[in-house]
Amino acid sequence: MTTLMIFHEVDDVEHWLSSPKREELFGPLGFTVRTFVDPEKTNRVGLIVDVPDMETFQRTLESEAAAEAMKFDGVRPETIVTLVES
Repeated sequence: MTTLMIFHEVDDVEHWLSSPKREELFGPLGFTVRTFVDPEKTNRVGLIVDVPDMETFQRTLESEAAAEAMKFDGVRPETIVTLVES
């Protein structure tokens, strides 16, 4: 497993938190996800994601399903920052 820390901005934090899209997209692939919010900046959120491998993660992020999920969740793709546990 590879652990990732991902930060990005969203249009509506409450909508993002309550969305089923993360589980629908990542769950069947064996990803586990923990969500975080920035108490200082209301539109910044974060995730800790355990992924089976980086290739699967990259392929998933580049998929049409991921684009649709991000749009539904109000994710601002240009703000995504991904860190890999070393």
